Amino acid sequence: MSDVMNPAIPAGAYDDFLPGALPGARAHRAWTPADGPLPAIYLGHGAPPLLDDGPWLRELFAWAQALPKPKAVLIVSAHWEDAPLMLSTPAAHTPLVYDFGGFHPRYYTMKYDTPDASELSARVAAMMPDGEKLYQHPSRGLDHGAWIPLMAMYPLGDVPVLQMSMPTHDPDALMSLGRRLAPLRAEGVLVIGSGFMTHGLPFVTREMLRGEVPSWSADFDAWAADALARGDVAELASFASRAPGMPYAHPTPDHFLPIFITLGAADEPEAAVRTVIDGYMIGFAKRSFEVK
Repeated sequence: MSDVMNPAIPAGAYDDFLPGALPGARAHRAWTPADGPLPAIYLGHGAPPLLDDGPWLRELFAWAQALPKPKAVLIVSAHWEDAPLMLSTPAAHTPLVYDFGGFHPRYYTMKYDTPDASELSARVAAMMPDGEKLYQHPSRGLDHGAWIPLMAMYPLGDVPVLQMSMPTHDPDALMSLGRRLAPLRAEGVLVIGSGFMTHGLPFVTREMLRGEVPSWSADFDAWAADALARGDVAELASFASRAPGMPYAHPTPDHFLPIFITLGAADEPEAAVRTVIDGYMIGFAKRSFEVK
């Protein structure tokens, strides 16, 4: 029996998705200053199984199509935790990081060649306070928290992409970093925090693989949805001690923390967000949202 974890054709859903998506991608209207600031977004990135989930691919593509095509993307992923703050190599055809294991060989040969992001890299460096170290990594490419969802959102690979490391687990510090990045939105840059609303990988069961959603995932997702709707950043920052479903929903905090980059980059972090994608994959909440 085939499913997203055991597809008959690895990444076959992506192969089926591309022919229908490419005409829209080619016609995608580019951002102009008249559009005003782009929203900041938080998305669930899905790892290789996203490429085997046709409906989810189309949801991400539709989200991108509903926004003007950005001049560039700056993304902070759960999968690059490094301090001091670092940026990926900005050269065109940025290499990909295949930071996952146990999947079909095809996933380790996929490409996503993006344009040169040197202009964005220089702009981000100029935004950092005097005395704060920001390093340009000489070879670090885009990890799967960046290139897999972007393959669905911008399948032509024609948008420059720069990845920034997540330098701390402190929500307040991540909010502050997001605030420094906020002016990029008015310059046509899409600021993305990439994680997963629940991510209890050690607790996956056969029932979850068959589509069951465990209570720890559903309860955490409902709690987060309520806090986001109320703009309660303090409640979200207390997720480790206050959220139901912990520590199962997040045995480690890395996939939740990018949410604070997104909220920090918003004009009003306490404003209600707009949920664009919800539902579950292997029992994990896919909730993804944008905020202006």
